[in-house]
Amino acid sequence: MPIRKTIIEVKKNSAESNANLLRRFSRRVQESGVIRKIKGHRYSERPKSKLSMKKSALVRMARRKENDRLRKLGKIT
Repeated sequence: MPIRKTIIEVKKNSAESNANLLRRFSRRVQESGVIRKIKGHRYSERPKSKLSMKKSALVRMARRKENDRLRKLGKIT
């Protein structure tokens, strides 16, 4: 999903200090939700391919079969 560009523009008023301008800008950024979206995408992973899903399913099935065999032999409980 491509990230859309968001333009946030704040112009300095004539009697406004730099601190107030920065505060107003950061408030606009927070209200726009840009930071929340970026943090939400930070840990997203690509979906697994069908081949890797099949391979992991086969490994799980083989492991389960081996555990059942060992359980029948009494080696694990």
